[in-house]
Amino acid sequence: MVQYESPPLDLSFAALSDATRRGIIDQLGRGEASITSLADQFQMTLTGMKKHVQVLERAGLVVTQKVGRVRTCKLGKRGLKAEAEWIEAHRRLFEARFEALDEIISELKQEGSDD
Repeated sequence: MVQYESPPLDLSFAALSDATRRGIIDQLGRGEASITSLADQFQMTLTGMKKHVQVLERAGLVVTQKVGRVRTCKLGKRGLKAEAEWIEAHRRLFEARFEALDEIISELKQEGSDD
């Protein structure tokens, strides 16, 4: 089997593909939270929440820090700029293709009304 490093976008989009992880990002956007408080909020086991946080941490979207027995989570500093740029580039591509399709449809309608 071929082994390779996942590009950062792959890790980010994989992490964000889960609704719970997107919810965690939303919650951390309001401020830091412990894994325990996140688990309580999402009605999840501590082990399950740790796994979600690890996925987000590997993607660089979340940073954790352990102080005593409490592990606190906060948003990572890198943000989602690269992901937003990728989405915007593809949004423009789709928009251009739909505009071209609209033009073709308009031309076909025009030709049909000329007959």
